[in-house]
Amino acid sequence: MRFTLPRDIYYGKGTLDELKNLKGKKAIIVVGGGSMKRFGFLDKVVDNLHEAGIETRLFEGVEPDPSVETVMKGAAAMREFEPDWIVSIGGGSPIDAAKAMWAFYEYPETKFEDLITPFKFPTLRQKAKFLAIPSTSGTATEVTAFSVITDYQKGIKYPLADFNITPDVAIVDPELAETMPAKLTAHTGMDALTHAIEAYVSTLHSPFTDPLALKAITMVFEYLPASYKGDKEAREQMHYAQCLAGMAFSNALLGIVHSMAHKTGAAFSTGHIPHGCANAIYLPYVIQYNAKDPEAKKRYAEIAAAVGLTGTEDELVKKLCEKIDEYNAKLDIPKTLRMFGIEEKEFNEKIAEIAKNAVGDACTGSNPRSITPAEMEKLFGCIYDGKKVDF
Repeated sequence: MRFTLPRDIYYGKGTLDELKNLKGKKAIIVVGGGSMKRFGFLDKVVDNLHEAGIETRLFEGVEPDPSVETVMKGAAAMREFEPDWIVSIGGGSPIDAAKAMWAFYEYPETKFEDLITPFKFPTLRQKAKFLAIPSTSGTATEVTAFSVITDYQKGIKYPLADFNITPDVAIVDPELAETMPAKLTAHTGMDALTHAIEAYVSTLHSPFTDPLALKAITMVFEYLPASYKGDKEAREQMHYAQCLAGMAFSNALLGIVHSMAHKTGAAFSTGHIPHGCANAIYLPYVIQYNAKDPEAKKRYAEIAAAVGLTGTEDELVKKLCEKIDEYNAKLDIPKTLRMFGIEEKEFNEKIAEIAKNAVGDACTGSNPRSITPAEMEKLFGCIYDGKKVDF
């Protein structure tokens, strides 16, 4: 067994200034669409690195759900600049993209296909170390061994997994999260909740991951509604909660909520299903499915008890699902895929293939209850129409 985290995590308001103490020569800064620039955080990163005597170059414009093409472009920019630090600031997308770029920077001859097999990365840190600064409170990619890259030609998201891509340093400064719009706050918050719940019931959970997962769950339930409404203190606590959830799932791995979200995000023509929104929709249905396994049921009941619910094991599982439904309603997240706007005809045409891909996803292996493509298709059917999962 292994438990891996960044060597240093700086947290609290103003910790962006820790960059002034970084030791190095050159840093490439990987950033997304422009909100970090608009709010002045990107300038602050550049100024702090310059104060540390580090030469910088920007790689800007990483799209939401970064593509294989963007990763290859970024790696080429790194090979040209030859940084000894990769610094990424923003949401999950630029940080995920920078992690994948890192592999191609250090190993130019690697093919994308070589990295899809979990935990088979080449040894990194031959040329550079990695520092991550999250601006959203959900993916926790600043502390995880994961990166999600999308192949748009195939319409598939690939979760890359290897302890090599766990960042060396994370700066968890809640001032960056204060700028999130309400919808993003809702989706990322429910993503964090899903991370923690899936880590707690995963077949790879351990005494090291359980306390992190449970603490994250109680914090999300406590702070997410106020954070959604813009309360700054609640935003700060959510920024820490999602980081704890990340520490848990990076080591315990996830389950089929994520398998399903990865394979439906870019699959329908009605538009992209944001990752956190998909997780939030699927989570209560997956709990009903997994709770048919006695050990999973016991652990869901423990989660429910930890957030103050009472009753028998069956009642606790039911109340946990109801609590998640209640939060989704508060956060304006639809209850079904039909309500999200996925057309029935397209759903029926594509779901067999999606179900097969979801079963093959890297997150399925640690789900507490096994699932076949036929069962996965049936589960998606329940989610489409909001039916009870009774198999």
